[in-house]
Amino acid sequence: MSVTEHLTPETLVQIRRILPDLRCDGWLLFDFHGLNPVATRVLGLGGLATRRLFVFIPAVGRPTAIAHKIEVHRVDGFPGDVRTYASWRELERELGAVLSGKRIAMEYSAKDAVPYLDRVPAGVVELVRASGAEVVTSSELVTAIAARWSEAELEGHRRAAELIREIALAGFERVRDWFAEGMMPTEQGLQRWVLEAFERSGLHTDAPPIVATGEHSANPHHEPTALSDTAIQPGEVLLLDLWAGVSLEAVYADQTWMAFLGTSPPADVTRVFEVVRDARDRAVALLADKWREGWSVTGAELDDAARKVIANAGFGEYFVHRTGHSIDRELHGSGPHLDNFETHDDRKLLPGVGFSVEPGVYLPGRFGVRSEINVVLHERGPEVTPAEPQRDLICLDVRAG
Repeated sequence: MSVTEHLTPETLVQIRRILPDLRCDGWLLFDFHGLNPVATRVLGLGGLATRRLFVFIPAVGRPTAIAHKIEVHRVDGFPGDVRTYASWRELERELGAVLSGKRIAMEYSAKDAVPYLDRVPAGVVELVRASGAEVVTSSELVTAIAARWSEAELEGHRRAAELIREIALAGFERVRDWFAEGMMPTEQGLQRWVLEAFERSGLHTDAPPIVATGEHSANPHHEPTALSDTAIQPGEVLLLDLWAGVSLEAVYADQTWMAFLGTSPPADVTRVFEVVRDARDRAVALLADKWREGWSVTGAELDDAARKVIANAGFGEYFVHRTGHSIDRELHGSGPHLDNFETHDDRKLLPGVGFSVEPGVYLPGRFGVRSEINVVLHERGPEVTPAEPQRDLICLDVRAG
């Protein structure tokens, strides 16, 4: 799609509706070598970006693009004025002419407080400030414009979510069948099976799933490798974290499922699973309750709610990551995260945004449990995907045939 198809009159109206609330004169989008996915998403930029591009969307008046003369084709059909430059002196002059004296929003987060929002290099912020502009964060614009899913993206996500659920459950059954056939399954073997199932189902992913058994499940980002492939043994927990979309550019679905290799899990495994599940559900319930009552909700609040359940159960020190991440065309997107732990993300959740909810408890040297669902927020409230998330620990009869 072209810039014209992305930066539509409707999108411009949405942006201009927000800018006065931010007390900003405009939104300045910057792109260089794809550093800023927000600019790519809002502008629909294509082609290789080997030169700096600035696009200023004012609260009043026509948008302005400042593009290098050898890459001006990147803004073909731009709905506004196009200024070109070749030398750095020309670039600084054009920036000053467009921005001087203005208060502008950029993908900037003071002290890198929210890294997924802090997309513009510090040197570029300095360059813009040197042009005579004041720079503030574009956080609300990013949430409202860049992080929102389209209807087509929502439908693709729903389809992917149900397929991933089916594949996760079938993967656990495949492990059970391997045992019945007298074979010893491994982390890497299950990983390959999932990737083959994705291909059969028409799903696409940018990385293999996380398969972690036993004490490996206590590492939230365990990666099976050819040198460290591990047998999946009876009496252990098995964590399967898998993500994919209907295309590589689609909004992915991202889920984590848990099983126990045996018919009678130890009481501590069951206990930890139930605590994690309840923490997950508490975050969703709080969002639904507040939304129904007309209150705004932040990602930090939902992180606090989930974390409190785990802390009250005595496992607080073993919940070592945020509760959830934004999902847009990037699996870890630019919108609000459910986080008041790794960062303080106090951005409001708005209709159209999606995110994961995935609390976890990780007991070093023993086992870990994570339960992950996705949520998309509508005007009417939150929608959970998949439609039937995991409620109970899956127990696999893995006796040999």
